[in-house]
Amino acid sequence: MSANLLVELFVEELPPKALKKLGESFATVLADSLKAQGLAQADATVTSYASPRRLGVQVAGVASKAADKAVQQKLMPVAVALTADGQPTPALLKKLAAVGADASVVPQLKRLPDGKAEALFWDSIQPGATLAQGLQKALDETLAKLPIPKVMSYQLADGWTDVKFVRPAHGLIALHGSEIVPVQALGLTAGRTTQGHRFEAAQATVSIDTADSYATQLRSQGAVIASFAERRADIAAQLQAAAAKLSLKPIDDDALLDEVTALVERPNVLTCAFEAEFLAVPQECLILTMKANQKYFPLLDAAGKLTRHFLVVSNIAPADATAVIQGNERVVRPRLADAKFFFDQDRKRTLASRVEGLNKVVYHGKLGSQGERMERVRAIGHAIVKLLSDATVPFTVEAQDQFAVLDSKVREAATLAKADLLTDMVGEFPELQGIMGGYYARHEGLRDGVAIAVEDHYKPRFAGDALPRNHTGTVLALADKLETLVGLFGIGQLPTGDKDPFALRRHALGVIRILVEKNLPLDLPALLDAAVPAFGELIENPRDALLGFFNDRLAVNLRDQGYSSQEVEAVLALAPGRLGDVPRRLEAVRAFAALPEAASLAAANKRVGNILKKVEGERPTTVSDALLQEAAEQALAAALRQVQPEADRLFEQHDYTASLKALAALKGPVDAFFDGVMVNAEDAALRANRLALLHQLHTAMNRVADLSKLAA
Repeated sequence: MSANLLVELFVEELPPKALKKLGESFATVLADSLKAQGLAQADATVTSYASPRRLGVQVAGVASKAADKAVQQKLMPVAVALTADGQPTPALLKKLAAVGADASVVPQLKRLPDGKAEALFWDSIQPGATLAQGLQKALDETLAKLPIPKVMSYQLADGWTDVKFVRPAHGLIALHGSEIVPVQALGLTAGRTTQGHRFEAAQATVSIDTADSYATQLRSQGAVIASFAERRADIAAQLQAAAAKLSLKPIDDDALLDEVTALVERPNVLTCAFEAEFLAVPQECLILTMKANQKYFPLLDAAGKLTRHFLVVSNIAPADATAVIQGNERVVRPRLADAKFFFDQDRKRTLASRVEGLNKVVYHGKLGSQGERMERVRAIGHAIVKLLSDATVPFTVEAQDQFAVLDSKVREAATLAKADLLTDMVGEFPELQGIMGGYYARHEGLRDGVAIAVEDHYKPRFAGDALPRNHTGTVLALADKLETLVGLFGIGQLPTGDKDPFALRRHALGVIRILVEKNLPLDLPALLDAAVPAFGELIENPRDALLGFFNDRLAVNLRDQGYSSQEVEAVLALAPGRLGDVPRRLEAVRAFAALPEAASLAAANKRVGNILKKVEGERPTTVSDALLQEAAEQALAAALRQVQPEADRLFEQHDYTASLKALAALKGPVDAFFDGVMVNAEDAALRANRLALLHQLHTAMNRVADLSKLAA
């Protein structure tokens, strides 16, 4: 018999930030265990339930007993199992006893090849697990594998038995259809009763009739929406509806929505407001304090500006919600008043007056204070401006005096960028560092571009974040991230596995995005070389390790953008220093790969590369026309003389797609060369000349990318 199975563990309030993962893990691991034991089909529908006080799962079509299955078990080598006259040895009898058999099965044993010898195998029928056995195993495994952030210990009602779990558990349901499955967990025996909403339930205890009626009964009798996904969707819909009544929109924050979903069992969205005077405080401060401290949803106008209205997701739905609304408005007022106080107090001192204090703030035990770090960032910023002014590819700041102004702005912004770390606002809300520096810089009336650079120098803070808005901010952001990467790599603080406490992967991706998306005429190796001297004797030069690290992050980023592994490998194999060129190179490779000549040329390029790798000593590079004897090699040399100048001209103009397409004309001569010319000729002069011709071909074909990576 098969029926739907329901399992619910009723507990005290679970950690809200962990609830979503706990619910997903509870459902997935339990269902997978049942499937592995043959009690549920591989494609069985699995429904997860997770609320502040329960974890649950429903698995469709679970059998009351798994099917028996034939099992062939290897026992031991024949030489060990049987005597010379074919009788079982004591070792065989002992092994049979261990697997639940005796000497009577010896005639049924099979002799089968096992490597170079023969072994005895026993064919038996293994009874399928009963649901009670299988569910007990699945439940034990599920609880052991839950991603519990912090385990707590508590005693059972007997006063003696200790249990360790994320929160004290008070109830367990296990229903197969309408029948209770006799399992136990955390000192609890399975039944069919659970608890509804603490305040809104029609009846405190809800007796679940069947596995299929669980969600419906909890909603109607217990006033609980058991499904995390349904509850989240309900909250999102209520937020949008409440905001629409005021022609506003709620702030978009998936993490906050998940957390609030984990705090309520019957969501009820209410509209509240605070005094308009608080809007004089930067909206980032107000939004952060409402979200982080109160779990409120601030409301924005059509321009994205904060309004005095906000939404509260309540866990109760009284007929008159006035008291609830007033209570939340009263609670948020001191939080906003604190933010206003911090903002007013911070503006009484300039950023410049705080810079000296950075020398007393430790950045890293091996890298000194924030003041010393500021000096390094300033030096690196100056070096980057120098690289931009010396770049062969024109940068948008053209005149030398403008580079001098840019350098001056970068120095000023770098000096002030970390000063907001010593403000009261950032001390209370570290997430606002940089943002508050920008506000305070504008309040002081700093020259155009410096305040924006101070605010933007942490950008991009996360995947998809905006880049710095001006040249000063761009240079400062690069300098800040390079200082972090070079310094920490230089003292051996590299990320390992999933551990990256200094967010170095994010910093590297930020450098990559700035260089690529702003198409800066800067070579990554040159940037690293410019950054290292700022550290003096503090660090070992991490240049090579960092180049490899950047290459790995760039490859991941490009694959995430939809480029194939072959395309990415072809471009990155040449280790292009100027990352702003990489997208154009990739598009060129993609266009080349679509040409009918591409496959043949890629294969030939791979063949040429393999031939040249085997050359011992110095590789010949000069071709003598007098030694071109075969018609095919003469034709290839002529084709190269015609194609290569045009391809090189297009390459220098950064028209990489046209440069690669120009190479398509080489397909015929290259194919004919390999069909009719022996490269490794006996005559040393001929052999060297043909290798030189291949060297020139290889050089011409691999300026944009290593085309051999496209070969099948």
